[in-house]
Amino acid sequence: MSAESLPIVRSIADLRAQVRAWRAAGETVAMTPTMGALHEGHLSLVRLARTRAQRVVASIFVNPTQFGPNEDFERYPRNEAGDAALLASAGCDLLYAPDVSQIYPQGYATQVRVAGVSEPLDGAARPGHFDGVATVVAKLLNQAQPDVAVFGEKDFQQLQLIRRLVCDLDIPVEVLGAPIARDTDGLALSSRNAYLSAEERAIAGMMNRVLADAAERLRAGDSVEKVEATGRAALERHGFQRVDYFEVRQIHDLSPAGLPPYDGQVRIFAAAHLGKTRLIDNMAV
Repeated sequence: MSAESLPIVRSIADLRAQVRAWRAAGETVAMTPTMGALHEGHLSLVRLARTRAQRVVASIFVNPTQFGPNEDFERYPRNEAGDAALLASAGCDLLYAPDVSQIYPQGYATQVRVAGVSEPLDGAARPGHFDGVATVVAKLLNQAQPDVAVFGEKDFQQLQLIRRLVCDLDIPVEVLGAPIARDTDGLALSSRNAYLSAEERAIAGMMNRVLADAAERLRAGDSVEKVEATGRAALERHGFQRVDYFEVRQIHDLSPAGLPPYDGQVRIFAAAHLGKTRLIDNMAV
């Protein structure tokens, strides 16, 4: 399918009409919500969705309510035509690209908040961010009403928040997590990587190495406190200017890791800044 032939809908009514037509034909539907500026990580979500449903709809919406006042909403990369071509190449059947007025019409007054899992890590570093995420994801899932929704594990806290949201609000959708897509040096693929200068990009891959070393230290018996302190210091030593967090957390509710054995029930989470770019990553133990 070429980009020109990938259908694009911009209204809830048109989205639901297409989904109804697929269902009338006995077909299942998967959804991959995105903010655009697509890369191989996003395409891996579409391909995973393709294995779990007969039809795949992707959404592109740069959600203003999940950006803080000093964050990069205005400069966040946007390229709908290029994104449509990539989606078509990955087997997407429909692009839903609403504008802000379709998602937040005049008079909109409702916000969704997921307590607990939203509070540490990025919840503490970016106040209000996850309220914006929870609200827009609840709306997108209600608008499309897919059988399956696919999200990447790079934003693992977001993934667990969405799982909690879907469970608590009885939304009839299966939430799938897709493995983190990485560049050759281990850097987790992200739309924000485009902001990195050549010098910063050379440093960025070290985050993955520091996480891998921390996972090995935990497996070898080092304490959580020592692993967290060593990891934070390593990021700073490699040139990251500010480390928001380097923490070991339980995977289900993101509470503190506690004592071993961990048996695959914890992950290490990191967020740090290079120049004007904030990078996040995580690794299972």
